Amino acid sequence: MFFRNFAFKMVYIDDHIWDFDLDAALRDISEQRREQALRFRHELGQRQSVLAYLLLKKALLREFGISENPLFVYGEHGKPSIVGHPDIHFNLSHCREAVACAVDNVPVGIDVESVRPLKESLARYTMSESELQLIHSADNPALAFTRFWTMKEACLKLTGEGLRDRMATVLDNPSCIFETVVSANGKYVYSLCKSASQH
Repeated sequence: MFFRNFAFKMVYIDDHIWDFDLDAALRDISEQRREQALRFRHELGQRQSVLAYLLLKKALLREFGISENPLFVYGEHGKPSIVGHPDIHFNLSHCREAVACAVDNVPVGIDVESVRPLKESLARYTMSESELQLIHSADNPALAFTRFWTMKEACLKLTGEGLRDRMATVLDNPSCIFETVVSANGKYVYSLCKSASQH
């Protein structure tokens, strides 16, 4: 597990999904999160859900001195907030390689994605013409696509919208600013998003 202190938020990343005791961790988290994690049929989903929560716990303790297990309430589009701490904003994300958590005192969005072979049909459906040109001209088109995808998802998670039909136009929003990081091993990418007015 490591964290990065960005210009506008704190980010925790853990890519050791299979290196912790799942049974012990399930006993150490809230009943609410335990039930959510156990809804996943496969162990990978359970581990991702638990590890994301553990990262949030570490972030809350380190950044805000909060040691109790957080409980969540959910907004209209399913975006969670912490019961009793409406002033603390967080966002969680996971992929096959890693889990990510961002915390801040203003709304924040984060998305982490595995780098997979580029699917042209998906790229054409979700990217603008200018984004497609940049992807196709890149040394690593799959990586370039993943960078754009994480930026779009992070922006939508910031606003609480979630995925939408018009993915190609998401980055037309001039009020969003981003930081994007490629993992050292090149297997995953994560992007963070915040409103420019709060930077």
